[in-house]
Amino acid sequence: MSSTNRTLLKAAGFLMAAQMASRLLGFLRETLIAGFFGQSRVTDAYNTAFILPDLLYWLLVGGVLSAAFIPVFSEYIAQGNEDEGWRVVSSVVNIIFLVLGVFVLFGLFFTPEFLKLMVPGFQAKDIAMTTHLTRILLMQPLFMAFSGLTMGVLNSYKIFWPSALGTVFYNASVIFFGTILANPAKPESISGFAVGVVVGALVNFAIQIPALRKVGVRYHPIIDWHHPGVRRIAALAVPIILSYSLNQIQIAVNNNFGSTLFPGSISAIWYSSRLFQMPVGIFALAIAVAAFPTMTEQAALKQWDGLRETISRTIRMVVFITLPVSVGMIVLRFPLIRALFQHGHFTAEDTARTTVPLLYFCLGISAQSVIQILPRAFYALQDTWTPVILGLISMAIDILCMFLLVHPLAAGGLALADTVSAVVNMLLLFYVLRKKLGKMDGRSMLITGLKTLFSSLLMAFVIWIWSQWTTRFLGVKTISSLIVLISGTVLGAVVFGISAKVLKMEEFEQTVGLLQRRFKRAH
Repeated sequence: MSSTNRTLLKAAGFLMAAQMASRLLGFLRETLIAGFFGQSRVTDAYNTAFILPDLLYWLLVGGVLSAAFIPVFSEYIAQGNEDEGWRVVSSVVNIIFLVLGVFVLFGLFFTPEFLKLMVPGFQAKDIAMTTHLTRILLMQPLFMAFSGLTMGVLNSYKIFWPSALGTVFYNASVIFFGTILANPAKPESISGFAVGVVVGALVNFAIQIPALRKVGVRYHPIIDWHHPGVRRIAALAVPIILSYSLNQIQIAVNNNFGSTLFPGSISAIWYSSRLFQMPVGIFALAIAVAAFPTMTEQAALKQWDGLRETISRTIRMVVFITLPVSVGMIVLRFPLIRALFQHGHFTAEDTARTTVPLLYFCLGISAQSVIQILPRAFYALQDTWTPVILGLISMAIDILCMFLLVHPLAAGGLALADTVSAVVNMLLLFYVLRKKLGKMDGRSMLITGLKTLFSSLLMAFVIWIWSQWTTRFLGVKTISSLIVLISGTVLGAVVFGISAKVLKMEEFEQTVGLLQRRFKRAH
């Protein structure tokens, strides 16, 4: 294995572990909210309150980070011109915070008007609660901007652990403040979780400060609009900002339709969405983030064979990991929801409603995972317009599918629309990237996909028989569902591992090798 592969796997392994800890805490957070407040207009209001803050963050920060900031700053570092790179960083940071501050002020004043457009199915009292929560959460983008930009600088130096650790403490803060302030008898007390979100964003930034100081902060109080580096970041960022804005529009349209359905439908979509995003965040996003600096470096040095190999390897690894997870979640979706959410004010009826969108979301886990990689390959090539154009097509398909499916399938239709859109987006991205780079070892990716699908279906059959038998024997209480979930997961992992071993899958050997090296270092 080459040193690049080892570095990539090591970084991805750490990020996966940190993401897993963060996601587990995130689910504990969602479980607490569900237990305290059930699945109702109160939780609908809380989930809707994130629309405006998230829109501002992705509009002004997230797009810049994902598509422009890291590639440009990494190029200055690779060329040994760090001082000039820091002047660019300083200008970009100053511009972002100046504009973000103005947008947050506007958001605070015009929150009610914004929400009336977003959720027309909400009554006046629901709008009032959502307005209160949104105004608390509008402080989050400012702190998230600090932590996000710091993460971008550190990732450019291929330092990943501070931001990964920060996400763990972010979720811990939400849990702490939400738990001590929540009171099921007072619906408005859900604002404790909103306070936790703001504090968590601040903590996320604070944890990264020591590492930032170690690389040597060279901040300049300047705004140089004419610097070529700043202009290049702006040119690269504009299309991806549009892309992320389109994604937020899709979420807003989803909530718009959801607000007209049965109370709690938005929460059902939210809870199931969080579940399906778990493997995407733990595995696909971690691998994509770890691979991105390598792809950027290979593109800058015109190492096209190496770039194609990196893209192919990361896609194969992501499919190998996420496809069995998606199949397993489909089979075990009922015990999964019962074990995580069915307690307190979250009822069996809420569980049944949540499993429907979860089923449709799970069908698209691998597509959503590959989408974490393919746009970054375009960004490494400093082509940010192509993913946006393809994203526009996918968004149009998503909204059309929502319109067609929301009435026959309700919340499930909204989830299925997202899955259809993700599959279309993945296929379009791969097709166009292949046109740009040439053949990317598609045969190996197809073989990996088919072998993984076979092993996943075999695993699903065994899990289904096991879960049916154990559920009949143990019942459907929370502890029983937890036993079914854990035992089914372990059994499924063993069956899938044996099948992958028999089929001599390269990705299986790489995963086992990574785990063995980590085990040896731990001892």
